[in-house]
Amino acid sequence: MIIQCIKMAFKSIIGNKLRAFLTMLGIIVGVLALVVLVSLVDSAGDSVTEQVEGLGTDLIRISIVDDGGNPLRLHEINDFFANETVETIVPVNQFVTNVRHQNETERSTVHGTTSSYFQIAGLTLLAGRFIQASDVENATQVAVIDEVAAEDLFGTAPVLGNTIALDGKNFLVIGVIEQQESLSTLFAAGHSIYIPFTTNIRLSPTLSNTVTDMQVTAVYDLDETEEAVRQMLLRRFGGNEDAFTLFNQSILSEAMEEITSILTYLLGGIAAISLVVGGIGIMNIMLVSVTERTKEIGIRKAIGASKVSIMLQFLIEALTLCLIGCIIGIGISWGILQLASLIVGDLMHFSLSGGVVTVAVLFSVAIGLGFGLYPANKAARKNPIEALRYEG
Repeated sequence: MIIQCIKMAFKSIIGNKLRAFLTMLGIIVGVLALVVLVSLVDSAGDSVTEQVEGLGTDLIRISIVDDGGNPLRLHEINDFFANETVETIVPVNQFVTNVRHQNETERSTVHGTTSSYFQIAGLTLLAGRFIQASDVENATQVAVIDEVAAEDLFGTAPVLGNTIALDGKNFLVIGVIEQQESLSTLFAAGHSIYIPFTTNIRLSPTLSNTVTDMQVTAVYDLDETEEAVRQMLLRRFGGNEDAFTLFNQSILSEAMEEITSILTYLLGGIAAISLVVGGIGIMNIMLVSVTERTKEIGIRKAIGASKVSIMLQFLIEALTLCLIGCIIGIGISWGILQLASLIVGDLMHFSLSGGVVTVAVLFSVAIGLGFGLYPANKAARKNPIEALRYEG
């Protein structure tokens, strides 16, 4: 019986192609809005979250803002390792300057740090090596540059073993790292250059081995490490909470996930309204169809068709309209997302989420059943004698 009802539904739809398409248009637009909007938000959210994680969501950033005349020295940060929750801690002092090689000059951010920064920042080495402990101990004038700086300063010339000038002092280039495609590039001017922390101090004599910024990773729980570091700093600065600031970067990832969820629900709800409007259109056209086929209903009832079979016929027809519209909407959505991915290029990739497609299909089924139920019930309750007399 169900197969027969499906055949009759398709026969009715094919027999009134234009009307069926216009009826499905509301569902197509609704599914299109739901799938495209939610997929765009999900893909953009995933991309931004990935960029945020590029900053290091397992990091705690520490800034000394008021040392009260008692600055934190480089050798003192080893005391933080006494706490078992601290995995790695590195000092990071930054300044912006011009970097020169022969006739080429580029504006760059110079990071004074130690060997552990390579791991803590998730850098990727393309050539040579990174700063080592011996470089920090001896304050050697060596530098590691990013690949874009290497290209802009040296072009096709060899990079390793060559020199660059920072504030008039020559530095030997010992390594090239991969350009970081993350939000951290927003906070850096031009290229990134990495030099030993002690060498950085020589370029800025006023620092006198002073550590003003640090980054910490945890062995176990980041929140536990944050509290442990806070207590150590409070003891170091005599309980002065204004002497330093702590920023747990996992907050960024959590915030992005929350924002993405809110936008997904908001835009999904707006798109769902379009589907409801499409459902009203289907109910309207199904009521017209029931009226037009009143005599057909009377004949079927006269030869023994039950109320259930009549009701099922019109319900399946409404459901078929919704599902066909849903499939068309999903197909168009896939095309739009592929086009959007081509337009933005490597910046972001938009994909059709299986979860969103499932929600769209289930919602379309619910719309078809919900808005097809009343017309189907109306058809099933028609009096066969009155239906046969109908001359509309």
